[in-house]
Amino acid sequence: MLHADATGSGRDRWPTAFDTSRPGAGEFTRLRIQAAIARRDGSSRQAVVHLVWAGTDPGGSYAENRVTDIYFTLTSTKGHSVWTPQPLR
Repeated sequence: MLHADATGSGRDRWPTAFDTSRPGAGEFTRLRIQAAIARRDGSSRQAVVHLVWAGTDPGGSYAENRVTDIYFTLTSTKGHSVWTPQPLR
């Protein structure tokens, strides 16, 4: 999902997760995850994944230590549990 947000590629996989009017969305290349941690977010059916990442910005500069939090809710579909990403905040 971070790749889809930062580069714009693959956003159709999560049509409700992205605000395409958000400045800077979909402009980075050469992404690299620098650190990641996931934890519960208030209940056992909600989680947040905290990512620290780097990539090349539209001007060609390498930007490091960028932060993105991705929120998920555990849902059930046809008897299978699935972590569903929520709209980026």
